[in-house]
Amino acid sequence: MEQAFWHQRWAENQIGFHRDTVHPMLIRHWSSLAPQSDETVLVPLCGKSIDLNWLAEKHQHVIGVELSEIAVRAFFSENLYTPQVYRAPSGHMHYCFDELELINGDFFTARLSPMPLIYDRAALVAMPPAMRAQYVSHIRTLLAPGGRLLLITLFYPQTDDTPPFSIDASVVEEAFQGLDISLLETHTEPDGERGEQVWLIKAAAS
Repeated sequence: MEQAFWHQRWAENQIGFHRDTVHPMLIRHWSSLAPQSDETVLVPLCGKSIDLNWLAEKHQHVIGVELSEIAVRAFFSENLYTPQVYRAPSGHMHYCFDELELINGDFFTARLSPMPLIYDRAALVAMPPAMRAQYVSHIRTLLAPGGRLLLITLFYPQTDDTPPFSIDASVVEEAFQGLDISLLETHTEPDGERGEQVWLIKAAAS
């Protein structure tokens, strides 16, 4: 989607995608990545998710990237954190507090090194089909050799062209072709037509 779309959603507090609790699939399946506390975690399009707090309890460095300044500031104010703030040469603003670092700006132009761990709950599903290939290509470059991605997707009978987007299993399998892909869980709602899936995607070791 255009950046203006997301700025407007946050400005108008139209953030139905935000959860007030840690995502249960993160809690159930993070251990499947065999994560080490000294491995950095990247969370693209993180919003003000409290999943960041949960990850920061387990890792020495958690990096979130978020377009909306409103979301970044809300995360720190709602958690009563006072971050140190600086502007990177790329123009992105970095907000740092203990294990947490939130980068405010365009995810595609943020200067990031390949990461051992990536958690995507709300990024791929936010990408319209026209941007999906660009996002997946970028994520693949950010996944270090031997790196692991925990990906949560949604499926439902979509009738419009607004996020979150329904992602079929075939889309995930095609997007990450060549990597080790495992479907860890499928949760289907009682209507049988909608639900969530969680995937473990591993890059080959160098």
